[in-house]
Amino acid sequence: MSVADNIARIEERIAEACTRSGRKRHEITLMAVTKFQELRAVEEAWNAGIRCFGESRVQEAAAKFDGFRALCPDMSGTELHFVGGLQRNKAKAAVSLFDCIQSVDRESLVPELAKHAAGRAEPLPVLLEFRTGEDSKSGFTDPDELFRVADLILGCSSLKVRGLMTMAPFTDDEAPVRSAFRKLAKMRRDLEQRFPGMGNWSCLSMGMSGDFEIAIEEGSTLLRIGGALFGG
Repeated sequence: MSVADNIARIEERIAEACTRSGRKRHEITLMAVTKFQELRAVEEAWNAGIRCFGESRVQEAAAKFDGFRALCPDMSGTELHFVGGLQRNKAKAAVSLFDCIQSVDRESLVPELAKHAAGRAEPLPVLLEFRTGEDSKSGFTDPDELFRVADLILGCSSLKVRGLMTMAPFTDDEAPVRSAFRKLAKMRRDLEQRFPGMGNWSCLSMGMSGDFEIAIEEGSTLLRIGGALFGG
């Protein structure tokens, strides 16, 4: 099946999950995770209406999306997010390339991002990665540490927080997956209570090819879909 056909099938499943959970389709962004995909696949997804893309390697993303921008100069409304583990020595390049860093998973990364984002016209949006499943190797595990880093970001004029992200356990058992997503939703509520009127915690980036329908039912606002979209 083509990328457009896959997107259509995913959209049907999103609509069904929204109906089950009483949600509106416009509340949820569908991201195409294009890591390891060729430029042609990115073009197909964009032509089929995708306007949010995710990459996990800075150099791969730079090579791919520089070419994509050359082919599609009218990219208004299109966002490129970094969704992988970010090394501090890649922070400068990431800040110049991406519209959002979703995977802020440690305190030491914040001043590095803030330093390089100081020259941007607008503050750099970031998400804090919270570990909700044992399978994940990255993300904050201690709520107090998460609160401390959130406070640090809220004090940075070159950064702005948009919410949280997580990765659920890879399992066919629905219970731990649903539990992971509920943990993230609760953490957002805790942050909103801890920092009332400060920051924007609206984004919950959770849900991938194997579990995005559960994520929608538990409040996801951004789905990171790769395999199901590109047929991998």
